Amino acid sequence: MAWTLRPRTRITCASRPVTDSTPLLDAFLKHKLELAHFRHVDHLRVGFELLKRHDFLTAASLFCNALKTMTASAGLGRVYHETISVAFLSLIAERMQRDSDADFAQFQERNADLLDKSVLKRWYSDERLRSDAARQTFVLPEART
Repeated sequence: MAWTLRPRTRITCASRPVTDSTPLLDAFLKHKLELAHFRHVDHLRVGFELLKRHDFLTAASLFCNALKTMTASAGLGRVYHETISVAFLSLIAERMQRDSDADFAQFQERNADLLDKSVLKRWYSDERLRSDAARQTFVLPEART
């Protein structure tokens, strides 16, 4: 997989060309969305679109940095939650691998459980997600014995 450096020092993967991005994704990456109007389904859509264009680590970096900027701009930096952000993005990526040709409408229909914010309770306890560590860095789910 060859990496190329494009103008404005944006790194892209040559094997996954960037296609026309959605207005939502453009606004998200340019920090032009207001947190109050950014719903859970919008988080899913943006994650989906980023993962269509980038490998997971690049998508996660773009996703998390834009969310941090959005919450800080709203004066709610404490609202940002690293584990929830990365875990949801991981779920989206995993589901996209199983259904790689789906557009977002198909993806959403086939993965309706992701529309429920509490889906992470399958892997995380409330106590673990409420921890400061989980807010500040990605933490793995608790080990099941």
